[in-house]
Amino acid sequence: MTFADLVFTGGAVFTATGSEPTHGSVAVTDGRIVAVGSDASSDAVVNELVGPDTEVIDLGGKLLIPGFQDAHVHAVWGGLDLIRCDLSEDSTRDEYVARLSNYAAANPELEWILGGGWNMAAFPGGTPTASDLDLAVADRPAFIPNRDGHGAWVNSRALELAGITADTPDPADGRIERDADGNPTGTLHEGAMSLVNTLLPETSPEDYARALLIGQKYLHSLGITAWQDAILGGYGDAGDATPTYMAAAQSGELTARVVGALWWDRTRGPEQIPELVMRRDKNAAGRFAATSVKVMQDGVAENFTAAMLEPYLDGCGHHTDNSGISFVDAAQLISNVTELDALGFQVHFHAIGDRAVRECLDAVEAARAINGPNDNRHHIAHLQVVHPDDIHRFAELGVTANLQSYWAVLEPQMVDLTLPFLGDPRSSWQYPWGDLHRAGTHLASGSDWSVSTPDPMAAIHAAVNRIAAPGHEEGEYDAFLPEQSLDLLTAMTAYTAGSAFTNHLDETGTIELGKLADLVVLDRNPFAGAAADIGRTRTEQTFVEGERVYRAPAQP
Repeated sequence: MTFADLVFTGGAVFTATGSEPTHGSVAVTDGRIVAVGSDASSDAVVNELVGPDTEVIDLGGKLLIPGFQDAHVHAVWGGLDLIRCDLSEDSTRDEYVARLSNYAAANPELEWILGGGWNMAAFPGGTPTASDLDLAVADRPAFIPNRDGHGAWVNSRALELAGITADTPDPADGRIERDADGNPTGTLHEGAMSLVNTLLPETSPEDYARALLIGQKYLHSLGITAWQDAILGGYGDAGDATPTYMAAAQSGELTARVVGALWWDRTRGPEQIPELVMRRDKNAAGRFAATSVKVMQDGVAENFTAAMLEPYLDGCGHHTDNSGISFVDAAQLISNVTELDALGFQVHFHAIGDRAVRECLDAVEAARAINGPNDNRHHIAHLQVVHPDDIHRFAELGVTANLQSYWAVLEPQMVDLTLPFLGDPRSSWQYPWGDLHRAGTHLASGSDWSVSTPDPMAAIHAAVNRIAAPGHEEGEYDAFLPEQSLDLLTAMTAYTAGSAFTNHLDETGTIELGKLADLVVLDRNPFAGAAADIGRTRTEQTFVEGERVYRAPAQP
């Protein structure tokens, strides 16, 4: 008789197949699930597989789940932030300046001061100034992207090196923040970041490799066993991490399963498609494959670059002449997506504003009409503002809604920098998870780390409660559009089976016979507790193909 390598028993099992957790047991052999028990007789079958060398994990009433899968994350960028000047734990101007000052003093050899993670809500109008950053570092240039990666804080030396003055025109896909006289003040939005980041020193292969392994370790500690890296290519200051993933996959250091989304260069057109095909063909090894294409269709609402059907309001509630930026012309987007779809690519769209969402849906609809149905599993991430007329189209077109639920709460950035400029009724169209679910939309989930925490349970807490998870609050606020909440079963399924489907990782995502044993032990069963405590749930152990990749430190 062949005994199991690993057996989980004595707790609840969430299979992500449509029902809430029940008492159960699971056996694993050679990296696959070979038995699942849900009653006394099937438990006995699992117990018969316990041999002298079987590792038996007594769940002690805790919960076993399929590994979380993050359908939109920047793991290498997040790792780079962790090894540079990471501002994500701070929240005020003075804290940012102090941390940057200390970092610059501790690293006198660095030609540039790099880092990231500042919150727009910490500064008036969401725009810090070069003079603020000069307080921390004036002797060298500094380039510090914000948490969402759609803007950067630069100091006076960086502006000087880039030759940015009052006479410098805004690029077509971005904006230089200016004072009343037109002088640059120190914040660069969207494509304007390229005026400086092209000057940055190249990140070494060693730093990329270190960043990936640090990021992977962190994600495993949160129960994440697979993800889709949402940008592989020349965006921002991070360069292309594709070679880093390939090296780690070939060496065996990549313990997660990773789908890479190849960056669509919005400054170019369809002539780049043969290059994308070549990159897809040559970049597949081990647990890594670059099979998706990332199209960023618009910016973000806080800097007024998210593409809206109607113009933004000004601070007095009047319409402006700005309705945001569609980075790819709508007609060209249809043509590009149709060709990518025909070539078997999955398209991973970024769409924040309602116009961008509609343009992405229109592109998929056109591709379907020309190419017919297929299994490419296109998905739209973020979906901050979705016009009610477009809700039903997701299910009809087979487009997955890729949710960043952590953002679907009231907090300073929403209250101060978004709601006043959207106005009614658009403010009520934000993050419509409930409507999408009721319309039959397939749901996946992700974090967009390092934009925000990659903790799946914090995001799931927000999806269910529409209030920030414990420890993540930035003030006391009511639930944000609670009619758009998801039940816990739906939210947990989106972050496991839902994302696995989107990632084409069909041998994972559920606990079923024959599936790969990508499994996570949580320290409690959130289904058995209060909804207000969902976000307190922590990961105790993470397994990929039955091999432990994370164990929480022993508690005193």
